Amino acid sequence: MQLKPVFVAVALILILILAFTTESHAQDWPQWRGENRDGVATGSAVPTAWPDELSIRWKRDVGIGYASPVVVGGRVFLFSREGGDEVIRSLSLDDGEALWRQSYPAPYEMNPYTTDHGEGPKATPLVSGDKLYTLGITGIVSCYRADTGALVWRKSFQEGFSKPPLYGFAASPIVADGKLIVHVGGEERGILMALAPDSGSVVWSLEGDGPGYASPIVIDLEETRQIVTLSESRILGVSLDAGELLWSLPFIATYNQNIITPIQLGRRLIFSGLGQPTFAIELTRGSEGWSTRELWRNEAVSFYMSSPVIASDRLIGMSHQQKGQFVALDPDTGELLWSSKGRMGDNAAFVVVGDDILILDAAAELAVVPVAANAFEPKRRYTVADTETWAHPVPTSEGILIKDLESLALWR
Repeated sequence: MQLKPVFVAVALILILILAFTTESHAQDWPQWRGENRDGVATGSAVPTAWPDELSIRWKRDVGIGYASPVVVGGRVFLFSREGGDEVIRSLSLDDGEALWRQSYPAPYEMNPYTTDHGEGPKATPLVSGDKLYTLGITGIVSCYRADTGALVWRKSFQEGFSKPPLYGFAASPIVADGKLIVHVGGEERGILMALAPDSGSVVWSLEGDGPGYASPIVIDLEETRQIVTLSESRILGVSLDAGELLWSLPFIATYNQNIITPIQLGRRLIFSGLGQPTFAIELTRGSEGWSTRELWRNEAVSFYMSSPVIASDRLIGMSHQQKGQFVALDPDTGELLWSSKGRMGDNAAFVVVGDDILILDAAAELAVVPVAANAFEPKRRYTVADTETWAHPVPTSEGILIKDLESLALWR
């Protein structure tokens, strides 16, 4: 049977649309640690080779804050602070030109012991569908239209709580199964909430101790979707559907700084924190509910503010031991595979790009390290800012986005 020309034309158009959509999607970095919240870049964001030097394509003043940029459909979104205001803006990835900007008053008084951590914001924004979501350092949750910046809704759920967490809110929001997950509250008491993304209305809430600073993930096990996150003093597994507490473990990092994003590898979950070992548990569900079993622990490796990544058969990150030390562990056994020398700094962000890992330290040095290396042996090193860099680098098809103290730059 011979197809009519009109059907052939329509089919070709659909194929082109599908190809464009797939490629565009592959280039996106829509939330904390990328599309899957695991720090792994995909698609055309992975370069074929690393040059001897990088060059700046554009650089813009954008204010202060830890929040990482996110990228969707050729647009960059960044959450920052200018004076007493929290600011969300959209820029063109191609040339850095401003597309829109919104702000609102968000005065924040730092605890005297936390001045080194700054006034934020710290939580990375989230793009889901045609909406953009932010969680400010004082607990203000906002929803915008991603294309125009028009405010859809804004709410603060802090009524009844005396003050926000000691270091302000830092857990980046997540959307799954039509629910926006945020953790609100203050010291010693908090509420994990699922909100309706279009209205901000509460779908379910789970009260407990105060929120931690770790960003939640969603996992699928035993036909159950569950949120895994850290509160002020516990590790929690909560059903995404109804907000039911499925399991929990006591966990308190030094100074209540539960920061590290949980790492999933099959049925295993890996955790760590300041003054705590790195350890893995296995989740199982039996007739009496969910249970956890510790698989391994490594007392010599402890992750503080820097969330590690899984690359091939290795867990690679920055331990705070030895005043900052890059390490690789076997995620199956916890065995230390290699470690760098000490005194490597306070913090580093890790992004897997193909067969390499980008490591951006707080001193603005970007190192490219082969995943398969048996030591910390960067094949390239680049200086990418004149000030501190605490936000994650974001690889895109146009280059690497770097947020320093007050600027955002695209490096080619």
